[in-house]
Amino acid sequence: MARRTGLYTEMWLFLRESKKWWLLPILVVLVAVSALLVFAQTSALAPFIYTIF
Repeated sequence: MARRTGLYTEMWLFLRESKKWWLLPILVVLVAVSALLVFAQTSALAPFIYTIF
């Protein structure tokens, strides 16, 4: 029976097995920017956040 894993679990297993730790900061920054953009779309602070970019 195949075990179903999520995207985050697969990424963590890949990083751990292949020892590609240099990818971790890139992924953290991508997640942070994505969260900031989602927050900016649903917030009254959007004009102030857009001035950063």
